Amino acid sequence: MSEIWHILESGAGAAAYNMALDEALLEAAPRVGKPVLRFYEWTEPAATFGYFQKHDDVARWTKLRPLIRRPTGGGLVLHDADWTYSLVFPTNHPWYSLKAVVSYQRLHQWLGEAFGRLGVATELASSARREDPGQCFVGAEQFDLLWKGRKIAGAAQRRTRSGLLIQGSVQPMPPGVTAEQWRQAMLEAAASSSATVHWLALAPDAQFLQKAGQLAEAKYAQPGYNRRR
Repeated sequence: MSEIWHILESGAGAAAYNMALDEALLEAAPRVGKPVLRFYEWTEPAATFGYFQKHDDVARWTKLRPLIRRPTGGGLVLHDADWTYSLVFPTNHPWYSLKAVVSYQRLHQWLGEAFGRLGVATELASSARREDPGQCFVGAEQFDLLWKGRKIAGAAQRRTRSGLLIQGSVQPMPPGVTAEQWRQAMLEAAASSSATVHWLALAPDAQFLQKAGQLAEAKYAQPGYNRRR
């Protein structure tokens, strides 16, 4: 079997725009019709926190600002030196129907294979180690990716009638491995799975970019949204 997936390397963006772009991708999933893997960076240190978390709680845990509420769940994630990516699947893709725990397992197996191609040995957490469940990289959840016993990759997701959005972070980065090498390994590891993936660059159209800009300005950059609970 083979599939066509889109790749979007959107470069560095402000925190509010990064979250807006992911939501815009989710809304556009029925129109795009194929899975999308997005790699992105940050124009400034920032922190994001889960959709259901309380702003006042996470504000005490970090001094990083801006502090932006994600469209996905999960805990507080610091974006001062991490590698970030997102995945969007339309509703007609088998990944959309996976249970959350199976989705996390499959995702981090993929990341583990990518790191293995770079000579970095990782393993999946067999059970949860909840030192502080509110902070994503303190402790670990089942099927998080571990490097030398420490969590190196975590993710959160949101499923809607449009599709499935997964947002992921890798930190700390293993020494001697660059972001470019990791991204290429991710593409190659997906291509070696049971369903061979052929990558096609996604060129965002004006409608998509306009939606992302609107979401950034009217939602994710607004204190009222980020402090809503």
